[in-house]
Amino acid sequence: MTGIGRGRTALRRMVRRPGALCGLAVLIALFTLAFVGPLLSPWTHTDVDYTALRQPPDARHWMGTNRIGQDVFAQVVRGLQKSLLIGLLVALFSTVLAAVVGACAGYFGGWTDRVLMFVVDLMLVLPGLLVLVVVAPKLRDRGWIALVGLLALLGWMVTARAVRGMTLSLKERQFVVVARLMGVSPTRIIWRHVLPHTASFLITDATIAVGGAVISETGLSYFGLGVQPPDVSLGTLIADATDVALVYPWMFFFPTGLLIAFVLAVNLVGGALRDALDPTTVDTSTSRASRTHLSGIPS
Repeated sequence: MTGIGRGRTALRRMVRRPGALCGLAVLIALFTLAFVGPLLSPWTHTDVDYTALRQPPDARHWMGTNRIGQDVFAQVVRGLQKSLLIGLLVALFSTVLAAVVGACAGYFGGWTDRVLMFVVDLMLVLPGLLVLVVVAPKLRDRGWIALVGLLALLGWMVTARAVRGMTLSLKERQFVVVARLMGVSPTRIIWRHVLPHTASFLITDATIAVGGAVISETGLSYFGLGVQPPDVSLGTLIADATDVALVYPWMFFFPTGLLIAFVLAVNLVGGALRDALDPTTVDTSTSRASRTHLSGIPS
């Protein structure tokens, strides 16, 4: 099956899943809110309205204000934007690193495989939470990009092992053997023949990794180890409003609701992508139609 054919099949499977369509619609809405919302509001996330302290949602402040009069809508869309950027970059960097390390280890084998897998095993035994707690405070002055690098560095190992296993199988396939006998360079073989055959797994893994990265960033920011003031993220907004969640619920439930909606949507889309891109998955509707057709054939 050609790449276009596989793409059409995957798209057809995605369309037939209501959960996937719902999750995709929610993701589109959240990304639109994050990047278009700041243009719609007359307030920025740093503006202070001293005449409206802890003001409930109204026509002037669509999601109310916080304790010092900052517009909650402006802060929420800014926090959502920051969390989404961090999640996307972490997923991108960790997936690329995992793909390169796993493909090189599986294809070259020998000492290259042993060294790279030793690094992977060493990273896996390190307690990630402890590393984050120790290292994150030292990166506060370096901005949120440093946080992206730290989260990506701690989140690629399992994916690399999976890519290595897939590469060990792929390098014995006929098209790879033929390319090697024709003198094609290992780098070109990995880029043109190995990685494209792991793309479905990497796309699915990266999609789910976005949600995991957003949760990790939210947790770090909640404890003051992530995004630093005056910037905001969903984690900092939730942390600031936790103690007044029942008294001033709009400060807490708007950022919390968006975080929950995003994580659920990512998992719905990620699960649907996994099934749609997996060539071993049987389309239930097609299978059912085939059984119906066969049942009408006399024995």
